[in-house]
Amino acid sequence: MNEALQNLLTRRACRKYKPEQIKPEELDAILKTGTYAPTGMGKQSPVIVAIQDEETLREVEKLNAAVMGNPEAKPFYGAPTVVVVFGNKELPFGAADGNLVIGNLLNAANAVGVDSCYIWRAKEVFESEEGKALKAKWNIPESYEGIGNVILGYGEADGKREPVPRKEDYIRKV
Repeated sequence: MNEALQNLLTRRACRKYKPEQIKPEELDAILKTGTYAPTGMGKQSPVIVAIQDEETLREVEKLNAAVMGNPEAKPFYGAPTVVVVFGNKELPFGAADGNLVIGNLLNAANAVGVDSCYIWRAKEVFESEEGKALKAKWNIPESYEGIGNVILGYGEADGKREPVPRKEDYIRKV
């Protein structure tokens, strides 16, 4: 089978990570693929923020846990890197563009041997006062909203699940 197709079929979410940081060249390769995601009218509207600074990562994780309603939760599962994707809410396709970037990031991570998971609640996190302050610090325009988080790292052996069977009526040919 084609290597690209095999990559798409074998990617799985990982929810348990080793503390070891991913290699800079792996992060750069993953981030580059995000910039090549399709975007509405070719505007390349999303903004990608890669966080490896532990203090900042824990701050964003704490905000995410608060949105969950469980301040003690660890929604980033110990991953040493989180990538936040922002979309321009003034564009009708801003959120879709951001999600296409996230898809590329997840699949690229698998291709270079890095585990990943898509974590929600970025919208709510960056609508909070603390989140708005982080956006300002990172020079993210006010018209941008959080679309999602991609956590990256090297997964523990028991951090990935086996794929569930695909539902029978997933595809309809007409």
